[in-house]
Amino acid sequence: MTALARRGATAWFRVVPMPRMLGLAAIGLFIVATAHQMAGVPAMTGSGLVGAALRLAVPIGLAALGALWSERAGVANLGLEGMMILGTWSAAWVGAAHGVWPGVVAGAIGGALGGLLHAVATVTFGVDQVISGVAINLLAPGLVRYLSTINWSGLPQAGSTQSPPVRGEIGAFTVPVLAGGRVGGWDSPDLLGAVERGDLFMLSEVAGLLRGVVADVSWFTLLAVVLFAGTWLVLWRTPFGLRLRFIGENPAAADSLGVAVYRIKYVAVVISGALAGLGGAFLVTVASGLYREGQTAGRGYIGLAAMIFGNWRVGGTATGSLLFGYTDALQLRESGAVRGLILLTGLALLVLGGGLLLRGRYRASLSSLGVGVAGIVLFGLVHRVPPQLVYATPYAVTLVVLVVSARRLKMPAADGLPYRRREIDR
Repeated sequence: MTALARRGATAWFRVVPMPRMLGLAAIGLFIVATAHQMAGVPAMTGSGLVGAALRLAVPIGLAALGALWSERAGVANLGLEGMMILGTWSAAWVGAAHGVWPGVVAGAIGGALGGLLHAVATVTFGVDQVISGVAINLLAPGLVRYLSTINWSGLPQAGSTQSPPVRGEIGAFTVPVLAGGRVGGWDSPDLLGAVERGDLFMLSEVAGLLRGVVADVSWFTLLAVVLFAGTWLVLWRTPFGLRLRFIGENPAAADSLGVAVYRIKYVAVVISGALAGLGGAFLVTVASGLYREGQTAGRGYIGLAAMIFGNWRVGGTATGSLLFGYTDALQLRESGAVRGLILLTGLALLVLGGGLLLRGRYRASLSSLGVGVAGIVLFGLVHRVPPQLVYATPYAVTLVVLVVSARRLKMPAADGLPYRRREIDR
């Protein structure tokens, strides 16, 4: 009984955030609230901004999840952008004729075909994985332009760079009482909205953050959350997931133990492409309602960066996707939101520098304090951020995050390395 209780307690602490994480979240919210109240920057956790960040994080997160599947099996997948493009076109092609949910399925199939091509090239024929991924990224735009010209030229509201509108909508839900959803014919109260509008120190920030994730949430977003949870369960809690991760670390040893290395690599890369294709389908069915040339806008590359930031783990990948979605949402707002991000970064680095100083890490503390002071000075000097820099915010944050997190990363040992069984036989 004691062992059972101890096991249950361990499982509970794996699910519930540790006190340290809760403390860091409280410090972050305090910094956000202080900046909003004292510096006059826009609310950085408003429900509208958080909701937009969640929507923008979904295609990035699905591409990142696809990268996680492939690279945990030892196959580097730089072709995510091309697989997303195949997913967007496939979703629009089927969705315009048969409806939105068949379009979602078609988007996954289109991306999976791109993943299958990558698997054939890298797993079967041993093509360099970087070259194969880049080739898919170059091939996909030309292929979909050709297919668009054949299928949509001359149609109303369509052409070689745009599809007809997708039939139907995915739909969304709002949690009653908390965010003002409907129960039958009754309009329930909006408790979180009332607290958010009350402009209460920290409480309004928390309410805005919570309301952003329970109000007007697309069913596709819920599907993405389920896929993240399912990926964690499969890769870290099943024998198949253990074999897949073993292959990513040492495929020769896995092969010597009877693990079907090639077959599992194929499965992982095809699933990777399907998830990237789902990210493209989200852009078509939820974000815009049709296909437009170039609408992926580098999200496949950002998804790869989010997976690297997450250190090849599901929770970190989700965090990185939300971070990049948040910065993407900021550039849709006024330039004051980007100024607020600069201030928040400066304040956060000052707090981090103080913590490092107390722990005796003087060199890292001085670096953090110096950059934090520079951020606050920059906030005071710059009263309006140029639109060009506002639009570049997501990409700049991507580069900064990768540079900062590079020292703590630990990729799978065999990631990106070709594997041929005959090398064992020698």
